[in-house]
Amino acid sequence: MTSTAAATLTTGAAVAVFLRKAGRIKVRYSAAVVHDDGTRVVVRAPWAGAQTRDFGFVRFEDGDVFTEHYWRDRWYAVKEVRDAGGVLKGWYCDVTRPAHAEQGAIVVEDLDLDLWVSADGSAVLRLDEDEFADSGLDGSDPDAARAARSALDELEALARSGGLGGLLALA
Repeated sequence: MTSTAAATLTTGAAVAVFLRKAGRIKVRYSAAVVHDDGTRVVVRAPWAGAQTRDFGFVRFEDGDVFTEHYWRDRWYAVKEVRDAGGVLKGWYCDVTRPAHAEQGAIVVEDLDLDLWVSADGSAVLRLDEDEFADSGLDGSDPDAARAARSALDELEALARSGGLGGLLALA
């Protein structure tokens, strides 16, 4: 897969989003391209789960819509989550390797670290740090481990300062 600016995706096109973890496809779902400027790809997709998923701090359920921002040069993806009526639930941020995109597909490698930010910004929760520690990335790819931690710190700082909106705004 390519990651160059020349490989931009066509607005309105259908793409398959592949979330990999530990080298295997963890989740695959269809989305529609909203924007691609060669660096960031934005897609929109309905909740891809077969059933409701209750995390305790948020429920992802049938009818939810995810507007997902992927960067070819950043170590994270940010997913704006709205309910079926369009009400913002919050943002689920995945720490990932930079995205790879080509016509028809976006592939991202999940690095276990996540951040949840509630719609009103009152909850900013670092997630899955234990899974990250258990992943072995510190030993197998220390540079990627450092980049992942830095990405989580950056996302948390943006969330706490109210900067997620600016990050996600489309020019």
